[in-house]
Amino acid sequence: MRSDTVKKGIQQAPHRSLFNALGLTEEELERPLIGVVSSYNEIVPGHMNLDKITEAVKLGVAMAGGTPIMVPAIAVCDGIAMGHIGMKYSLVTRDLIADSTEALAMAHQFDGLVMIPNCDKNVPGLLMAAARVNVPTVFVSGGPMLAGHVKGSKTSLSSMFEAVGSYAAGKMNDEDICEFENKACPTCGSCSGMYTANSMNCLTEALGMG
Repeated sequence: MRSDTVKKGIQQAPHRSLFNALGLTEEELERPLIGVVSSYNEIVPGHMNLDKITEAVKLGVAMAGGTPIMVPAIAVCDGIAMGHIGMKYSLVTRDLIADSTEALAMAHQFDGLVMIPNCDKNVPGLLMAAARVNVPTVFVSGGPMLAGHVKGSKTSLSSMFEAVGSYAAGKMNDEDICEFENKACPTCGSCSGMYTANSMNCLTEALGMG
């Protein structure tokens, strides 16, 4: 196994002592080490549910005979970053995600990876990392946000931008905008609509990775 590089032999005794510090048993070290790359955080709506998916993935890996080890991946919400200096930081996170995930996977010699992303730069960043590391990898998406409903019509994040335009044109008042704010994005998940996040998740599935 690839992970034998950090597990087997007398030269790896210090490595094993550090695995012991993590609480890993001898039996767990005999199994393939599977990096579970979780994009969970509490600022991106598409990622706020990934902690639950991560725990389910870890159980699945263990049931299949691997040893799951969760490591993090960063993510930026393009919607929240939009319209101010924060947007300059969005695209660069794709390469930061790819670089940092490659570093984690190579430094710890994982035998395989499970990527748990959901949003715009996160999915392509982890696909790039998977290509670089070149070990068996599967993606588990967090899934899309449900559509909202305002006055009997379905809404998405696009509806919010349109509402701002309607307000500027005098076609909506403060009360209308407030209703859209409270109902347009009703759940966690990647923003409803065929934006980059959902497009990339579809692409990942078409590639056979998800």
